[in-house]
Amino acid sequence: MAIFSVRVEDDLAARFDRVAEPLGGRSARLRQLIAGDVGDAVPAARGGVRRRDGARIMVRLEAQETAAVDAEAAALQLTRAGWVTGLVRWRLRGVPRFGRRDELTLIAIQTELRRIGVNINQIARALNTAVLEGRVLDLELGAIADLQREQREHLLALREAFAGNLAYWDAGR
Repeated sequence: MAIFSVRVEDDLAARFDRVAEPLGGRSARLRQLIAGDVGDAVPAARGGVRRRDGARIMVRLEAQETAAVDAEAAALQLTRAGWVTGLVRWRLRGVPRFGRRDELTLIAIQTELRRIGVNINQIARALNTAVLEGRVLDLELGAIADLQREQREHLLALREAFAGNLAYWDAGR
């Protein structure tokens, strides 16, 4: 599919957008005009116009800067635009962006923490209902302590993952 790119004055664009709005928006109206000029049937407007809350921002970078952005984005398994968006959001709102690999790691850690929590609850329930004395009780309490240690280790790993992500985005501040 071909893409047409045209520069027009801001005032002209605003006036065109007002006319195009009820006809499906800017792109739909341009398609209609082009189809009509070449004698094709004019396509009907496609329902309402899909509006985004945000805006597209284009920047020009030198080749070396573009290569650096590409490398940073690839390291986090993000697109170039995703990395730039993450950088802007972190700078403006303090909202970090995780790469896909990091997200999967955090999900896995969270899953393990849930499993450990279930095990701890089961053991605690068993201790509450059983009548145990001496050595048996000590063994059960040792198992609970082991599980608590493991859960703390996972929590530490999760905190380190968040801290590492925050440190990455904070490096340029």
